[in-house]
Amino acid sequence: MDGMRRDGHTGMRTDGPTGPDTDGQPTGLLAATCASLATQGFSLMPSADVSQCLRTDPEGWRRFGAHWDELTPDTYAAETGTQRMRRYGHFTLSGSGELTRRAHIAFVQPEDTNPLYVDRDRHFEPLTESFAADPVLSALLRMLGRVAASLADAREWSVKVHPFRVVASADRAGQPTPEGRHRDGVTLVTSLLIARGNAAGGESTVYGADGSELMSTTLSEPGTLLLGDDRATLHGVSAIHPVDVTRPAHRDVLVTTLTAR
Repeated sequence: MDGMRRDGHTGMRTDGPTGPDTDGQPTGLLAATCASLATQGFSLMPSADVSQCLRTDPEGWRRFGAHWDELTPDTYAAETGTQRMRRYGHFTLSGSGELTRRAHIAFVQPEDTNPLYVDRDRHFEPLTESFAADPVLSALLRMLGRVAASLADAREWSVKVHPFRVVASADRAGQPTPEGRHRDGVTLVTSLLIARGNAAGGESTVYGADGSELMSTTLSEPGTLLLGDDRATLHGVSAIHPVDVTRPAHRDVLVTTLTAR
């Protein structure tokens, strides 16, 4: 990936089976991702590998990316000067892969994980029905469930889905993580790049528990997936700025977290 610095393996192919498992996802690619999480605390899956695991194609990605045009303003981020659009969805994923959408309620982060919103319920618009039912989303969540199972033995997973669009202009940078370096208080945290438009910056960095930098990369190819063991690492993303200052910039990502229950 452009601008990536890393130590060790980051989820690329390794020796081992690459044929499909019972759900059609290539076992070798997911095994490599799980191995990287176990040894490094993070993994980076290239777009081609993610597409293969999700069994999707350019038309599927185009349809999925269109949901970002239906996001709504994040009024909480606006309090800090950040222009951000988002929605929110909550699912339960069983160990056998059964996915259930949960009732829409306020989003509350675990205590001491986000200094900007301590003890504060945040209310966001739910995923649209078409977003929640999109086959790319369901395939992604089931794939992430398989990866999360390598980190913890759980009866089921609490899955939280956060589509974001961060916007920047010539006089206002876009802040993907206005809270700075942080944990989310979950088991597995992931960031899937959907699109970038006229944007420079947006470097994703993963840190060890002691604050040391483990890797840094600018997610530039749509479909690239960064995964982290949230129990062992912290993460943050630098600001974005417009390349052409006469036009706004945006960065679209899907942040998904899984917590063992």
